[in-house]
Amino acid sequence: MSGHNKWSSIKHQKGIADAKRGQLFTKLSREIILSVKQGGGNPDGNARLRLAIQKAKDASMPNDNIKRCIEKGLGTADGAQMFEAVFEGYGPGGSALMIEVLGDNRNRAVQEIRSALNRAGGNLGADGSVSWKFVQHGIISVDGTGLNEDDFMMQALDAGAEDISSSDDGYFEVVTAPSDLEEVRTKLESAGIKIESAEVSLVPTTPADIDEKTALQLLKLIDKLEEMDDVQHVYTDVEFTDEIMEKYESQ
Repeated sequence: MSGHNKWSSIKHQKGIADAKRGQLFTKLSREIILSVKQGGGNPDGNARLRLAIQKAKDASMPNDNIKRCIEKGLGTADGAQMFEAVFEGYGPGGSALMIEVLGDNRNRAVQEIRSALNRAGGNLGADGSVSWKFVQHGIISVDGTGLNEDDFMMQALDAGAEDISSSDDGYFEVVTAPSDLEEVRTKLESAGIKIESAEVSLVPTTPADIDEKTALQLLKLIDKLEEMDDVQHVYTDVEFTDEIMEKYESQ
């Protein structure tokens, strides 16, 4: 598959094991709450809520936690008003960054993100400065253990996938139109295929290339950003090689 940033899927696969579970649940909870506030508490009529619940289940969030988040979203005494935004910026080597934020204090979020970017040799950009480098795709990650690659690819295409790729660590990545993500996932699961994750992601149209030292600096910055409570997702236009990922993870 041309142009996809491997970081998003690799990050997800290792993220649940590595991240502080409480911090992960905080991010997922905020997404559920805001989804309810915007579209109501019935998943059948709220596509964003359906996706948020599924992502929470993929991360093994208990059903009781999910229920409480929905109830909080429906309540009126819910404390601080939440906001969501996408900040654009530059990382080491001029790499492009799209930073999705969901929190309760915009000024704090901007200050923390700007500080992290500046320390890494980057900076915040104006709206539209890098967003033109990305497109939205649905990305489904599948554990390929026990699957025949040719048979799976035919199943995925028949389910409505736009593209499929395989990785050296045994995973398949299925690309869909954002609006087709739920349908393709449902069809694959109905065929007995185990889904590791499914989400709408920002994918670079033309991946950038930077040297190894700069790539390692960028990975460190992405980790720093994703550790922030207000940051939901970070996307970059850099495609990291397996060798760079292995070197970073061994540090």
